[in-house]
Amino acid sequence: MAGRAFALHGARDATRRERARDTLNTCGLEGDLWPEVEASVLSSTVLSATVGAGLFAPLYPFTLTTPEIARFLSHRQIWAEIVRQGLDYGLIFDEDAALDPQIFARARDLARDHIDDLGYIAFQPQAVRGPARVIDTNGGCVLCLPVVNAPRSPVQMVGQDAAAHLLHLTEIFDRPVEFLIQSHWHTHLRAGAVYPSGVSRIMQGSGHTSLAAAWPRYLYRRAARHAARDSAAPLTGGLL
Repeated sequence: MAGRAFALHGARDATRRERARDTLNTCGLEGDLWPEVEASVLSSTVLSATVGAGLFAPLYPFTLTTPEIARFLSHRQIWAEIVRQGLDYGLIFDEDAALDPQIFARARDLARDHIDDLGYIAFQPQAVRGPARVIDTNGGCVLCLPVVNAPRSPVQMVGQDAAAHLLHLTEIFDRPVEFLIQSHWHTHLRAGAVYPSGVSRIMQGSGHTSLAAAWPRYLYRRAARHAARDSAAPLTGGLL
C-alpha cells in the first residue's frame, strides 16, 4: 500500500518545525513537513467563504475560533494532497503529537491493515469511553468502532476515498474537524479508533472549558449520542 506521512507545523517557528521533523523521523513512514494554515493571516473573505452556521444537527453551540478554522483548513489541504498523489492513505500528525515509537509502530500497522475498510482511523491518546465494537488487535493495541467517536486525536490515518469524500463534504464547515469526524450520521463515515496508540499530546488545548460553556457542551454531547444511535453510517465502519 502507498502511504505517506504529513507533519503539520508552524511555518514561522523553528522549534515546532524541528519537533515535526522528529515526528517524521520516528513514525516509520516517508513523509513531508506541512506548514499549517496561519490563523493570523486568514482574511474575512476566506472566513466568510469557508465557515457556515447550523449546517446539520445537532447544532454546534460555539463560534469557531480562528485557530480551529486554520486547523480545519490545514487538514483539508492534506486530504486534497492524499487525493492528488493517489495515495492509499495519509498519516496526519498535528503539531502537538508525541510518539512512543514501539507502541506507535504496532498501532500504525494495525490501522494500515484496516484503512481500506474504515477510511479514517484516529490514534487516541487516551482510552475510548462509551460503547465501542472491537475490530482487531495487535500487540496490545486495540482497534475499535466507537458509537460516538472519541474526542480530539493528534494523529489520524485517512484513506483516499475518505479524503475525497470529506473534501467534497466540507467546502463549508461549522465545527472543528474532530467534531465533524464524530458526526457519522452526517458524514456517513464511521471512523475507527486505536488505543493504546503510542500517541500523546504535548500541548493540552483549553477548548471551551468555562463554566458558561459547560451546559451547552453537555447538551451538545447528549444530542450527539442520540444522533449516533440513529446513524445510517455502516455499523461495520467506513463509508456508506
